[in-house]
Amino acid sequence: MNLNATLFAQFVVFFILAGFTMKFVWPPLIKALDERAKKIADGLAAADRGRADLAAAEKRAQAELATARDEGQKRIGEAEKRGQQIIEEAKKTASDEAARILAAAKADAEQQVSKARADLRHEVANLAVKGAEQILKREVNAAAHADLLNQLKTEL
Repeated sequence: MNLNATLFAQFVVFFILAGFTMKFVWPPLIKALDERAKKIADGLAAADRGRADLAAAEKRAQAELATARDEGQKRIGEAEKRGQQIIEEAKKTASDEAARILAAAKADAEQQVSKARADLRHEVANLAVKGAEQILKREVNAAAHADLLNQLKTEL
């Protein structure tokens, strides 16, 4: 065997095999590698988008939390303010009620004093009549002297 012919035959077989590989085997391998690279790139891009979405969601959550805290503080302030208003209203109502009760008590006391004075005048008039009876040793007619007795009551 001739070394040149063998070498030439091996070159021909090599180039035929290389051509066949480049024509039929290489394109599906390149296509599979390109698809794999695209999937990896898409996955990395999705991961980046996910991280960005997570960061945005955390910012939104922090903003919502701050808003909720502010609203809670505002409601607490309003509740305290309303509590103070209720206390002030209760104090005013109690003060008004105390003033009303005091006025009623004063009116009742005045009425009782007036009644006591009237009763006392009546008693004094009766005692005066009895005293006059004993002095005169005779009975004084109260009906006949009613005007005189009324005048005596008003003077007392």
